[in-house]
Amino acid sequence: MVRQKKYEDFAYVLDVFPASELKAQSPGIIVHRDENVIQLLGEDFFTLLEAATPKGNKPAIGTRLYIGKDVPRSILRILRRISYDDLTVNAKMILENVILKILEENEKRFVEFFNTARPLTPRMHALELIPGIGKKIAMKIIEEREIKPFESYDDLRKRCGVLDPVKALQQRILEELRNPEEKYRLFVRPPVSRESGE
Repeated sequence: MVRQKKYEDFAYVLDVFPASELKAQSPGIIVHRDENVIQLLGEDFFTLLEAATPKGNKPAIGTRLYIGKDVPRSILRILRRISYDDLTVNAKMILENVILKILEENEKRFVEFFNTARPLTPRMHALELIPGIGKKIAMKIIEEREIKPFESYDDLRKRCGVLDPVKALQQRILEELRNPEEKYRLFVRPPVSRESGE
């Protein structure tokens, strides 16, 4: 999958805390006393971010916010990209549920993955990286999508015996978020490089 745009337009709130807490952990980041820091998970590329928001604006955990380039938006500015290890305990606790929400609310997009996934190497197909899908089920998916593309998670479940496509995708996305050394990234933007800050 070739992706041109790498910035997120929408993200979900994982945690909110006073700017002073971030200043204590990361002195190099410029935040002001009258701001809160929010940890976010991007909707398109599952990018983990920290953003500044006015102290009076404390969005609820799990809320979907517009963080794109246009104004008005719910945040003052993006502070930095972060890794899974930078997440607070609270953010890590809500992460799985937020991923589920994204998967459920964007069913068409993720079902399309099963309709279009290709081999990664001569010996391994992208479908095989999804937990619970081995070579046998991957072949069944490929055969079935040739007959008729999948239309829903339920369609995939019934025709190919994938027990819980949403849970399987969630586990894959979590693996890509948690493991910075992951070679194959099907859904998650590659991790931030500490040297470049990119």
